[in-house]
Amino acid sequence: MTGTMKPMMALKRQCAALALALLTAGMAQAQDKRDAAPASASAPAQEQTLTLPAAAEAAGGTGSVTFIGTATVIIRYAGLTILTDPNFLHKGEHVHLGYGLTSERLTNPAMELDKLPPIDLIVLSHLHGDHFDQLVQQKLKRDIPIVSTTDAVHGLGRFGFTRLHALKTWETLTVKKGGATLRISATPGRHGPPVLSGLLPEVMGSMLEFSNGERGGYRMYISGDTMVYDEIREISRRYPDIDLALLHLGGTRILGVMKVTMDGKDGVEMMQIIAPRHTIPIHYNDYDVFKSPLSDFEAAVNAAGLQGKVTYLKHGEAYEFKPR
Repeated sequence: MTGTMKPMMALKRQCAALALALLTAGMAQAQDKRDAAPASASAPAQEQTLTLPAAAEAAGGTGSVTFIGTATVIIRYAGLTILTDPNFLHKGEHVHLGYGLTSERLTNPAMELDKLPPIDLIVLSHLHGDHFDQLVQQKLKRDIPIVSTTDAVHGLGRFGFTRLHALKTWETLTVKKGGATLRISATPGRHGPPVLSGLLPEVMGSMLEFSNGERGGYRMYISGDTMVYDEIREISRRYPDIDLALLHLGGTRILGVMKVTMDGKDGVEMMQIIAPRHTIPIHYNDYDVFKSPLSDFEAAVNAAGLQGKVTYLKHGEAYEFKPR
């Protein structure tokens, strides 16, 4: 056996051992979560409220989604400015994914953290390094409202953040600012196959429902880092008229093997299930654990004849929308 092959085989054995450890722990934690789950999934969803100071200027009739990179977007509508999954590290920097695993950023954000416009609130799909990085943990104002999962809110509280809103699946936060109303509802999400979901952070999708008096409404779905699984189908039953979907893609693979986010084909399946009027793919090329490039999604979209329903944004580009 050559000197080169020995280290390679040793590395493979280490990866296999780590994979086995992750799978074993994941099975145990997934069972714990099932044991702790409520007996009935049909319990009425709870609602919370958040009232923000009215804007100094009247809001216009259009909205926009600006793609910053990874799963970070700035959403503006009816005087509200929302930031999602803030990730502002630069090319060559690393995030920690847990269990000694890291990932290198391959791109730069389209905007620096200290150049952000005034943000009303953050919608965070889950607490993971590529969605809420160490720079954000250090520099983000502690009193900014953040909406996320119960697990994420516990972690954010330990970081010193104070205005936190935890949502369980189908629960809703109603945000009011002047004449504008935004309902944020948590939708199902599972970060990987069941055997791994117990090891990975609790994740949620989000349904954002905007209304602004007589100007009509707009419904936006943000998938979060979920896979396609049975519970996803309930989303379109509860929300049959989705205007825009932001899909987290990338085909993220742990140890290069275990897929924990949607790849291109999964993204098209999600489009077919959710049936939005329009879709924007995000979270697809920013880290080295992303193994399914945007071209995979584009090819699957074209094969399904859905190319007229998708807009591809480069970092820094914006998509404008109008209410129904």
